Amino acid sequence: MSDELGEVDYLNRHVQTGATGLQQKIEELVGLSHGRSDHSSLYNKMLTAVVRMAQSGRNRWDAKIMLQTIREMEQAFARLETFKRRRKVTVFGSARTPVSHDLYVLAKEMGATLARHEFMTITGAGAGIMAAAHEGAGLDYSLGFNITLPFEQRSNDIVHDTDHDLSFKFFFLRKLFFVKEAEALILCPGGFGTLDETLEVITLIQTGKSPVVPVILLDVPGGRYWSSLMEFFKHQLCDNAYIVETDLNLVTLVSSPAEAMQNILDFYSNYHSARWNDGQYVMRLNRPLTDRALQHINQTFARICLEPGFTQATGPADQSDEPELQELARLSFVFNGRDHGTLRKLIDFVNQPENQQIRDTA
Repeated sequence: MSDELGEVDYLNRHVQTGATGLQQKIEELVGLSHGRSDHSSLYNKMLTAVVRMAQSGRNRWDAKIMLQTIREMEQAFARLETFKRRRKVTVFGSARTPVSHDLYVLAKEMGATLARHEFMTITGAGAGIMAAAHEGAGLDYSLGFNITLPFEQRSNDIVHDTDHDLSFKFFFLRKLFFVKEAEALILCPGGFGTLDETLEVITLIQTGKSPVVPVILLDVPGGRYWSSLMEFFKHQLCDNAYIVETDLNLVTLVSSPAEAMQNILDFYSNYHSARWNDGQYVMRLNRPLTDRALQHINQTFARICLEPGFTQATGPADQSDEPELQELARLSFVFNGRDHGTLRKLIDFVNQPENQQIRDTA
């Protein structure tokens, strides 16, 4: 069902606003607060949803959930606007890792390494791994997304009571921003919370609900935490056909901050980003691919396409793309929306220097 049909169905199942004049009032309110904008229709729908909630007589708990959700999202959007143009990496790990532990030292070095390469470090703002990563990064390169809990809730000393400290009441909103803001995700060993975050980010990428980004499992040299989990994935999930083997391409196991950092830099060496546009999956590239590389892609990666053919375009993109991205090269295809592990291998291929056209600098 299209979005338009789905919206009609939604309207038919809820109290109408048009007959009462409320819809006109909503449009007037949006006009007064926002003026004329391409986004006005979206704000109209947001306010209409709130009005329908009030008309339907929902209970107080439902209303409080909706209020808190909208309030937290608006506050997070406003705060993060300050850091909009800065690259960010989310680091997960246990809040209970002691300062004396090798993993604490590793996470501190990871934060420092990210900062040296101009990446901000996002964590859950707690102690342990999170404090270590922020300690290494320093305040200017740190962001903390704290969760309000009866225990372990105070943000660490690096970000506490600063503009770099955001608090969330709901885990699901906090998780949204962990993924939304990050150009990569680094996971260090931890407890149930870390495992929950690990499996969720992999699931989001595997199902196409989140863009493909580097998901890096970081452990000390010789550590068995992540390698044991990867063995479980292979023997219990792959061998029983719960996942396909290419899904394992979505994660990378490393044993040093330098290796983790290089994985991120390699991922974005030519690949820039991607979007869906008119049924096509459009991969933006910093440099166009050679004809030979494009031929290889058409032969090797055809299975991820619903229709045959990868096409490459250079020069200005259509006006629907963001202005600063319109000059990037673009690799387009009708992606099946399913084989994201193979898509990750395609990204690795376009990042190989020998597959990129050499720019004429003369």
